[in-house]
Amino acid sequence: MGVIFTVAGAALLVVTAASILRTLVVPRGLYSVLVNRLWAVLRRVVRTVAAPFGGYRAIDRAQTWLAPLILLGMLGCWLTSTLLAYTLLLRGTSDLPWRVAFREAGSSLFTLGFASGERLHLSVIDFLAAANGPLIIALLIAYLPTLYSAYNRRELEVTLLQSRAGEPAWGPELLARQALVRTESELADLYRDWERLAADLGEGHSNYPVLISFRSPQPYRSWVVGLIAVLDAAAMQLSLTPRSAPPEARLLLRAGFTALRDIATALRIPFDPDPDPDAPIRLSFDEFDAAVALITAAGLQQERPTADAWPHFRGWRVNYEAVAYELARRADAVPALWTGPRDFPATPVPPRRPADRRPSVP
Repeated sequence: MGVIFTVAGAALLVVTAASILRTLVVPRGLYSVLVNRLWAVLRRVVRTVAAPFGGYRAIDRAQTWLAPLILLGMLGCWLTSTLLAYTLLLRGTSDLPWRVAFREAGSSLFTLGFASGERLHLSVIDFLAAANGPLIIALLIAYLPTLYSAYNRRELEVTLLQSRAGEPAWGPELLARQALVRTESELADLYRDWERLAADLGEGHSNYPVLISFRSPQPYRSWVVGLIAVLDAAAMQLSLTPRSAPPEARLLLRAGFTALRDIATALRIPFDPDPDPDAPIRLSFDEFDAAVALITAAGLQQERPTADAWPHFRGWRVNYEAVAYELARRADAVPALWTGPRDFPATPVPPRRPADRRPSVP
């Protein structure tokens, strides 16, 4: 039995170290079983807590705690499994009873200062445990500045988008507002900024998937909803005004669906890497037609009829719609227009427009 306990302890220690390295250290977007299991369990818990209060705002308030709980859960799981691994090693390599082995492993792991006087190899195990405990905590502490740096970069652009695309953001609203104030020329800069942000999202959220659960400070803002809105605006502009649309729109679309696919790969979300441009999408032509009417009423000059623009728009959207909808569902994002269904009862929320405060002119 001693050999079995020793092998089990060593195997558990290796598995724990691999989980820590793939989650905190290796910059490769590796799938983390621990993070995904914690996300699934804790997400169910916070949604259950919020369910009696009803409505999206209750869900949003509860989900605010999801990311911190995941981080604490990661630390707790790693420390617990490490404690169990060293308990097994001490029990398997000596005649210490379980209670003494557990106490000695815990005192070493949490640096309380106990050391075995039994044999030299037990002191070696104690020293390794004493090194592991602070190392795990230090790695997680060093992990936090990286997370919050990526979070702040993301939320800056999401906040800036609010005045352009409404809250919650919506692609047709973005084009309509620019047409209303005659600032269509500014869209090229917006697409360029979001192209860089999409690359940042693809790298950061695939390497650190817990970022997906970090919510925006305001309940009607969301990084995934904002990205869908900007991608839809670029696709609509290319479809409706192909001659005057800025080339940055194409670059944004490519960067956007590539980023979404990178995140989907890290989360093991299945997707078609080369979809047929004529494949159906979940957004209907009637919804597209109504949005085009809104944009043209705001002043956008169409260069292509709506019926002719629809296949082009559909050919762009098929590249990102399925993955974007799934990420919006998993993130429990605000149920904005054109962002798919949620796991909680919700009706799509249209963007709120500011009141007209222009002074009356005699």
